[in-house]
Amino acid sequence: MRRARELLAFCCLVLSTTGRPSRVLCFSLSDFCAQTLNSDVKPGFPKTINPNDSAVLKAARHSVERFNNCTNDIFLFKESHISRALVQIVKGLKYMLDMEIGRTSCKKTQHPSLDNCDFQTNHTLQRM
Repeated sequence: MRRARELLAFCCLVLSTTGRPSRVLCFSLSDFCAQTLNSDVKPGFPKTINPNDSAVLKAARHSVERFNNCTNDIFLFKESHISRALVQIVKGLKYMLDMEIGRTSCKKTQHPSLDNCDFQTNHTLQRM
């Protein structure tokens, strides 16, 4: 139990250096640390977590949005499958994901929410 408290204290300490309100961030990270990471996990060592975890899904969406901003493709891409997820405590949380993304039928110029975009059905336009 002592190690778990030390880990939670470390999580809050790391987040307090981000310049954001530490009370809210410490609460959410404390919940994450308490639910996801065992007390034997040490900062700096990656830990496998559930690919369906809400924080993993949020990190996947963020990655796809950055990918969409960097490509010249006319269509948006979105995540289709996350096969493996790791989290590492560094200066914050670092997520490492093995995932597949696919081209949607939504064009970048339309700026829709990716949640409302279906994957491409045209075989020549499909790309994973």
